[in-house]
Amino acid sequence: MNINSKLFGTNGIRFIPGDDYDLEFILNIGLSIGTFFRGVNVVIGCDGRRSSPSLVNAISAGLMESGKNVFVAGMVPTPALQLITQNSKFDGGIVITASHNPPQYNGIKVISANGIEISRKDESLIEEIYFNHKYNRKNWNGVGQIHTYSSTLDNYIDSIINNVNSNLIKNRKLKIVIDSGNGMQSLSAPILTELLGCTVVTLNSHIDGNFSGRGGEPTPTTLDLLSQSVIEHNADLGVGYDGDGDRSIFCDENGHVFWGDKSGTLIAQHLINKGVNSPIVTTIATSQLIDHVASDNHVDVYRTKVGSVDVSYKMKELDSVFGFEENGGCLYSPHIAVRDGGMATALMLEVLSSSEKSLSARIEILPKFYQLKTKFSCPVESRSSIIDEMSSVLNEKIDTTDGLKIWWDESSWSLIRPSGTEPIIRLFSESDNESQLESITKRCSILIEDLINNL
Repeated sequence: MNINSKLFGTNGIRFIPGDDYDLEFILNIGLSIGTFFRGVNVVIGCDGRRSSPSLVNAISAGLMESGKNVFVAGMVPTPALQLITQNSKFDGGIVITASHNPPQYNGIKVISANGIEISRKDESLIEEIYFNHKYNRKNWNGVGQIHTYSSTLDNYIDSIINNVNSNLIKNRKLKIVIDSGNGMQSLSAPILTELLGCTVVTLNSHIDGNFSGRGGEPTPTTLDLLSQSVIEHNADLGVGYDGDGDRSIFCDENGHVFWGDKSGTLIAQHLINKGVNSPIVTTIATSQLIDHVASDNHVDVYRTKVGSVDVSYKMKELDSVFGFEENGGCLYSPHIAVRDGGMATALMLEVLSSSEKSLSARIEILPKFYQLKTKFSCPVESRSSIIDEMSSVLNEKIDTTDGLKIWWDESSWSLIRPSGTEPIIRLFSESDNESQLESITKRCSILIEDLINNL
């Protein structure tokens, strides 16, 4: 690995332990992070992957070698660790997780004292420390200590409940089906929703680092059991979470699973109706739905690169209350300005409790847009050149905020961008016309496949 290599992707460092990096790397990256953090107290949590305990120990050793005191929170949802980093005034935090990636992967998310993942600039500083071996090693009597920290989940659930109208939700007496995907929301979402007065049905609610139930990523195609269960139990809604619990994908009472564009827009609309008029922050990959809803209510929409870190920092800059991503990430700053599947669930329960309208009825009145999403395996080193070549052969209006966004007409677009966590190119397309959607997706797919085949 050379001096110009990148460690951080869209959300932290992702890798296959033992293949991509060994424990010596984990120890040294812990030493690098400890050198970067200015204070002395760092809290660390993890997901349920088989490799997580060894990575926690190795990165803790590196942190302590740099003089940091380590507080181990154990297995917790990522947003719970972020909240406790902020509220308990830790000098930083680390989450060992690869989110939705397959079980063989793991990862490292570095959290600043404000609870948000560190900025892109700070990621570069840690990389510089690591690659140049600028470690701040302490001698034997300067090594930090290790402690157990056990109040993370209770504080997390309490904060969510305190940031919604809990009495309104309790009076509605909703029934919810929860598919935790064998991930971290198994520890909190059922408790949270029961405390909000819901009748709760759970699926895949035991921790399993192999994600044996349906995999770690919730999508409309992986949540078929959730869809069936909502119908069978005559539930008002269903929700599926990713592996570390910071994203949520919802299902209406008819078993229809929809992407985060719609759930984010519904929550934004609800907040606007409550009087929230701060800007809505979302990414370049998100549907035009929010633009129509926000425009009707004279609320501004700001778009960032793909990645919750970029959304979080834009929300901070604009003093925004709410942001969201198409992949199911929702960020609510009165709680904490990071994406949080549990907070999104409570807000959706509040949406449904604000009237007797069903979830499907609320979705039905939104403007109609159609989407297709796919991905292509591609060597990491070739992805940028492929996107550049596509840009050179197109005459349409383009946006290069993140990858290549092509505007085919006023209401039809495609976004081609390299994944920040996997060796793939992602393709999103949207249009208000289904046949146009199929046409632009096919055109992009052929171009991408031809370029990959010619590598």
